[in-house]
This record gives sequence, C-alpha cells and structure tokens, in this order.
Amino acid sequence: MSDNQETVPASAAESAPIPSSESAAAMPDASPAESEAGIVADLEKLLAETQSKVAEHHDAFLRAKAETENIRRRAAEDVQKAHKFGVERMAEALVAVKDSLDAALSVENATVEAYKTGVELTGKQLTAVFEKFSIVEVNPVGEKFDPNKHQAIASVESPQEPNTVVTVMQKGFVLHDRVLRPALVTVSKGPAA
Repeated sequence: MSDNQETVPASAAESAPIPSSESAAAMPDASPAESEAGIVADLEKLLAETQSKVAEHHDAFLRAKAETENIRRRAAEDVQKAHKFGVERMAEALVAVKDSLDAALSVENATVEAYKTGVELTGKQLTAVFEKFSIVEVNPVGEKFDPNKHQAIASVESPQEPNTVVTVMQKGFVLHDRVLRPALVTVSKGPAA
C-alpha cells in the first residue's frame, strides 16, 4: 500500500454499502486487491448478520410451533373433559330421582295408594329435571304427522284429516330442538271410503 492511499477504518466499512466491482474500478486511489478485500469483508459481515437473523427467526419459529402444539393439546384435553363430564350437572339432578325411587322401595308396609303418590311425586321430580335441562316431551295427538319428530307405526282409518296423529304409543323427547327420541304414533289414513 502506498503512502498516498487512505485506509478506511473498519467501522466506516461496516456501515458503507457494499461496493460493486464497477465502483471499485471508479476509485482511482484504491488498488484492485484492496477493493476486493473490502468487498469480501463486507460480504462476510453481511453473511454473518444474515445467519444471525436466520437463527433468530428459526428460534422464534420453533417457539411458536411449540406454543401451537401446547394450545392444540390443551384444547383436545378440554374437549375430552367436556365429553367425560358434560353430563355431570344432569347426573347430579338424576341422583335425587334415584334416591326417591330407592326410598319408595324401602318402605315395608306401603299401600298401593302410597306407592301411587310416591311415583307421582318422583315423576314430578323427574319432569323438573327435564325442564331444567330443556328436555321437552312430545305428545302430538291431533297434530299433523312430522317425520322429523314422529315415527309412524301404523296408519288407521279415522274421521280425522289424512296424515294426522291419531294415537301416541310412546311419547317423544326433544333437547333444544334436537330429537332425542321420536314419538311412536299411529296416523290417520282418512275416513273409510
């Protein structure tokens, strides 16, 4: 290096843009070897910075992926617990009905009238549980036959309009507009011809 050539401090080289071979040729006071060395140094620094950023982004990606897996696992556990214990409140309410039935059976000298009264009270208790959990009884006598809520067992001649429910053999039940069990019914064919 000659005395008239200036050296660039390292800090200035780091902040300077990477010179291209054309700009190195345009600098009359820099030798080709020095300009290539500067370019290589700048490229190595840029490579090191880029590798550092890649490592940071990779670490952030791995952490985000782990967090996503944890959230997915927790959600699956919550769903499993909801399936397992979702009926807990209803089960607690039904235990009281079971206790009433057990108490009725434990009476030694009960009359038929006492049993009837006990069964009626237990039925009211069970109806209260159904109301609490939005279970509605379906008793469609006289209504139009609805295949979504009723199951026809037979069709009979009747003075009622065709496709009208004549009798209910077994009541149906609905939970929040979802049929738990369709009502078993007989349907009118219409009057005999």
